[in-house]
Amino acid sequence: MADGSLTGGGLEAAAMAPERTGRAAEQEPASPEKGLFQDEDSCSDCSYHDKPGSSLQSFMPEGKTLFPEIFQTNQLLFYERFRAYQDYILADCKASEVKEFTADFLEKVLERCGWRAVWHTNVFKVLVEVTDVDFAALKAVVRLAEPYLCDSQVSTFTMECVKELLDLKEHRLPLQELLVVFDDSGVFDQTALAIEHVRFFYQNIWRSWDEEEEDEYDYFIRCVEPRLRLHYDILEDRVPSGLIVDYRNLLSQCEESYRKFLNLRSSLSNCNSDSEQENISMVEGLKLYSEMEQLKQKLKLIENPLLRYVFGYQKNSNIQAKGARPSGQKITHVVSSIMIAGLLRSLLMDRLCQEPGEEEREIQFHSDPLSAINACFEGDTVIVCPGHYVVHGTFSIADSIELEGYGLPDDIVIEERGKGDTFVDCTGADIKISGIKFVQHNAVEGILIVHRGKTTLENCVLQCETTGVTVRTSAEFLMKNSDLYGAKGAGIEIYPGSQCTLTDNGIHHCKEGILIKDFLDEHYDIPKISMVNNIIHNNEGYGVVLVKPTIFSDLQENADDGTEEDKALKIQTSGEPDVAERVDLEELIQCATGKMELYARTDPSEQVEGNCEIVNELLAASTQKGQMKKKRLSELGITQADDNLMSQEMFVGIVGNQFKWNGKGSFGTFLF
Repeated sequence: MADGSLTGGGLEAAAMAPERTGRAAEQEPASPEKGLFQDEDSCSDCSYHDKPGSSLQSFMPEGKTLFPEIFQTNQLLFYERFRAYQDYILADCKASEVKEFTADFLEKVLERCGWRAVWHTNVFKVLVEVTDVDFAALKAVVRLAEPYLCDSQVSTFTMECVKELLDLKEHRLPLQELLVVFDDSGVFDQTALAIEHVRFFYQNIWRSWDEEEEDEYDYFIRCVEPRLRLHYDILEDRVPSGLIVDYRNLLSQCEESYRKFLNLRSSLSNCNSDSEQENISMVEGLKLYSEMEQLKQKLKLIENPLLRYVFGYQKNSNIQAKGARPSGQKITHVVSSIMIAGLLRSLLMDRLCQEPGEEEREIQFHSDPLSAINACFEGDTVIVCPGHYVVHGTFSIADSIELEGYGLPDDIVIEERGKGDTFVDCTGADIKISGIKFVQHNAVEGILIVHRGKTTLENCVLQCETTGVTVRTSAEFLMKNSDLYGAKGAGIEIYPGSQCTLTDNGIHHCKEGILIKDFLDEHYDIPKISMVNNIIHNNEGYGVVLVKPTIFSDLQENADDGTEEDKALKIQTSGEPDVAERVDLEELIQCATGKMELYARTDPSEQVEGNCEIVNELLAASTQKGQMKKKRLSELGITQADDNLMSQEMFVGIVGNQFKWNGKGSFGTFLF
């Protein structure tokens, strides 16, 4: 997009509010005379016309040919496009009615003739004059403007070629290929804005298969809103770069499958014989249709902002470990922006003093922590001295090293600046980080991601702006005596098959405290979680959120209640138990596991309830998952299935945690 800002012209109520049933009729704008689009500050590269008529800006098209200025309309904000599509253009139409509703909208706001435009394609630009508009076809009837202006990437593209091409098109061009020439009278403002909405919709929102989706009166809610939000989340760097690549690849694959499906369906419709070839084609068509449906579901998962947040982007880190040095020697890296004699003396006495009989240790000095991390091999140690360090890049830790601060965390601050998906990326077998404050600004995925191996975080402070810590499948994360706050997503995201031990931490002022992304696939093991004596408070949503498919909820409703485990699990669904029942339940679970200790409960309403709810839900989902596994084994002829929940060591311990002042409560479940 070209830089610049848009000042909006008012859309008159009579013109912009065609009669609609449903939501459009109910949500009439409060002040239609003010229009859909609000003013923005102008930018330096767009010429601003401070004249009484037009309230829009203009810019000069790039190219060798000097074209007239055109309206600048492509910098609309999210809410401006959202309001236009919802209230004025699409309302509550079906997918099959989109073209009809769009034509109806254009007929009320578009000038039929008398305006010029630049016919813009990937190959050329030509100045044309509009003589009429075919609203039903969303096309304009045009003729070449005088003087003739053309800018082409092909030198042989002459005026005769343009005329021949227009004749082939019967002088009818799609509206989305026209850029309206600027006119400061204000007469054509709404024409330019309306064409911009059509252009943006068909370039970024509409999918060729939408018409064949379930034809219900919720096309805007099902498709337009999530796709529009995704478009602006990408523009505003709120989506990981890998997820953007995945989405665009999925979109291309789906379009290709749909094209093949249409061609195959067309060939079958023209064939009346019951031949073997036709049967083969039908089987191929069913295969294409199934493939296309799977791709569409994956696209919807990314387009939906809530599901995109819940499932996240399972990026596989490609960082390669260096291993041990060829010499076998381990080095201590000391990081300090300025080394003074007193600090060096203390450091030598406390951390670098050599024990009798110990091998001679090599010490390397660095001015920034990123260079020290990049210089590490297996078994190295990085000691960061007090100071405020600003890094532009990612800490990619692939070897087993120790990163420790020499002093208090508030005195050793490592601040991330610059764009990137992550701040600290861990893939080493055994990584230890202690005594450091990390400050994150622009990392899209989070402040720390454990892809695999084991990472221990102790006595640290994590000041987040997006997601906090992410523990991927098969990874292990230990966090002790640390403070995490400020995440716009979850403070800690725990994936299936991972291990997470949280002890004596504070997790607060995040969107959610802890998000357990469990049961995403029946083949994954549930995470092993230990939460002991953590204080989870002042989060916008829940203290802890568990994600699980609706199928588990259905199974719970249909499960028999003959066993003690089932009876315990149904306490939540049979009504609100009193405090005594909760205490008994916790004792029952603790006795069964043999791994939990009773906690001295000073405030049952805040501590016992939250801890029990988490344990109950994990047990419930694990029971249901076990039932499914037992059924599959039975179908394979394997009759011995272990029904003992505790033998699988689902969790180590969830006791002693305090849940205070969380916006929606201690614990919640998200069904998808």
